[in-house]
Amino acid sequence: MRKWFGSSGVCINENGQLLMVFQGKPEEKKTWSIPSGGKELDETFEECCIREIEEETGYSGEIIERIKIKRMSYEHLNVTVEAHYFLVRIVGGRKNFQDPDNLIYDIAWKTSDEIKNLELTFPEDREFLINYITKVSQPNSLFN
Repeated sequence: MRKWFGSSGVCINENGQLLMVFQGKPEEKKTWSIPSGGKELDETFEECCIREIEEETGYSGEIIERIKIKRMSYEHLNVTVEAHYFLVRIVGGRKNFQDPDNLIYDIAWKTSDEIKNLELTFPEDREFLINYITKVSQPNSLFN
C-alpha cells in the first residue's frame, strides 16, 4: 500500500469563518476543503501547510499550533494517509487563484452553519471543523 503524507491549514478569521477552497480535477465533482496538500521531500509538515495555503489561496500564514494528525487507509485507492492539521493565522497576502495544479475553482470564508451543508472533500472532517471553529471563536481563545 502506498503512503501519502500531507498537511492541512485550519485558518479561522476574526468573524469565526473558516478559509476553504472549492476544488477538484476537471473530470471530478468539485467539493470544499480546507487548504491542504502533499508534503514535498525536504520540507517539514509545517512548511507544507504554509506553502499549500499560499499556493491554493494567495494568503500567507503562520502556524499557531498543531491540532491533530489524521491517519486513514483508503483500501480502494491502495493508499494510507497521514495528514497533519495546523491552526494557522493569516498574516498577509490576498485572495488569489494561483494554484499550480489548476484544481481550485473558488476560495471563500465559510461559517460553521454553511459547513454543515457543504459537500466536503473529506466528509469525516465536518464535525471536527465545526467544533474547532466554535472552540477557537470563544472568548479567551488563541485569537482573542
